[in-house]
Amino acid sequence: MTLSSPPLSRLTGAGLRAGYDIEPVLKGVDIAIEQGRLTVLLGPNGCGKSTLLKTLARTLAPSAGQVYLDGKDIHQRPTREVAKRLGILPQGPVAPEGLSVRQLVGMGRFPHQGLWQKNTRQDDEAVREAMAYTDVGAFAERGVDALSGGQRQRCWIAMVLAQQTDLILLDEPTTFLDLKVQVDLLELLSRLAHEKNRTLLLVLHDLNLAAAYADCLVLMRDGRIVTQGAPGEVFTAENLARVFELDAQVLKDPESGRPICVPRKRAPERPPGSLAQRKAS
Repeated sequence: MTLSSPPLSRLTGAGLRAGYDIEPVLKGVDIAIEQGRLTVLLGPNGCGKSTLLKTLARTLAPSAGQVYLDGKDIHQRPTREVAKRLGILPQGPVAPEGLSVRQLVGMGRFPHQGLWQKNTRQDDEAVREAMAYTDVGAFAERGVDALSGGQRQRCWIAMVLAQQTDLILLDEPTTFLDLKVQVDLLELLSRLAHEKNRTLLLVLHDLNLAAAYADCLVLMRDGRIVTQGAPGEVFTAENLARVFELDAQVLKDPESGRPICVPRKRAPERPPGSLAQRKAS
């Protein structure tokens, strides 16, 4: 019998402590992002999801612990070399006024260009492919600020794709978007992982969308990882109560087999002296 090899990990964090004040937000986090899969960070507000993403992306230096990219300390590698391997899309990015879609997507080519180097044929091809994959080519010459929220988010993702990195980190890429647009974006990101073998790490807030699209869920609370694994294993009523203090049932979607969270409705509180209380007494 041949045993299958465990998924490879190109980005790992070991013993990470990081924050913005004296008290750390991350409190000794160990994590390994599996190659070619879509991993989602979930947890209540302020638990450290975005801080962990920034620390893994080298935009925030840890006060303790190490981040390893392809087995080497990410802080010991040149910035341009890291940018050729890892792309990050922060929460709520803002494009310079008057920038066209094509110009925005072209900004993703910066790690591959010298100081005085103009766009090469390779740059143009990378931009074209990124716009085609994200379906933004039809408005390539339009201003980014004239687009809808969903269209703009696709343009930002196209910019990261033009960077041609295997690792992509995205902080709440679906926030403030309509549900249909959120689903379309997650379909796109899922295809990137499964068709293009890209490794993606996302911060999301919607529990059911995360369970529907993630290959791996990482549940965080109070700066620590509570549990992680396949959605069918970790997306349980017990873990949702433990992490979110949420009283909910977890059902299985009959079509996809994915778990679904259904919050339990609390019984309304009866005012003192109500008819029901008088009868009970």
